[in-house]
Amino acid sequence: MSEAKGIIKHIPNSITCLNLLSGCTASLMAMEGYLVPAAFLILLAALFDFFDGLVARVLKAYSPIGKDLDSLADMLSFGFAPGVIALAYLKSAVLGSASADIVLTELNYSQIAILLSAFIIPIFSALRLAKFNIDTRQTSSFIGVPTPANAMFWASLPLVLFYGNYPFIEECLSNEYVLIGAILVSSYLLVTEVPMFSLKIKSLAWKENKIRYLFLLTLAILAILFKWLVIPMILFVYIIFSFIENLTTKE
Repeated sequence: MSEAKGIIKHIPNSITCLNLLSGCTASLMAMEGYLVPAAFLILLAALFDFFDGLVARVLKAYSPIGKDLDSLADMLSFGFAPGVIALAYLKSAVLGSASADIVLTELNYSQIAILLSAFIIPIFSALRLAKFNIDTRQTSSFIGVPTPANAMFWASLPLVLFYGNYPFIEECLSNEYVLIGAILVSSYLLVTEVPMFSLKIKSLAWKENKIRYLFLLTLAILAILFKWLVIPMILFVYIIFSFIENLTTKE
């Protein structure tokens, strides 16, 4: 019996390690220029990130290293990997079609600074995760945008370009200043003091989950209307609904 309990205890951490493996592979794919597989791997990491906590609660299999392991996995899957995707778009915007053949020593200081701005994402993701681990206010909700939500925004960009025809988005992603702006805004949202609701549903009651049900319904409608374009919209809809909940709660 004790042996079975010992095995059960490691199940959530094993799922967390799958999150980490997905993030490692996503980073490798993005470095090699395979942004669509990298995007799907980040989404897979988000799925593992959801299930490790769920399985831990169901099995009551909490372990001392679980929380820290989860943060380390999230840092790579939802911090570093989306940073590499942002770097790939910055390289293409700054260097054009020759980006694959140019080495770092051939660039000027301005170009290097622009490329390195992509790593603002993992830096602020690390700050966000460290803050989350010691912030007692974030037990049932979030303060600032969660790292998986931010990562899904960056992962959505290759998918939108590959599966849809959106010239406006393609034009934006070819402009380094638009990309830097998106990096700064999304990174700031990670550490902002604005409360954000959690998607964790503890019961099916409408009163307790009204904002969550309306959020999911809105996304379903937007998916019908905009198809693949709905994925990058998720982050903005999530922020809007969080503001709505904050206003209604204060009232």
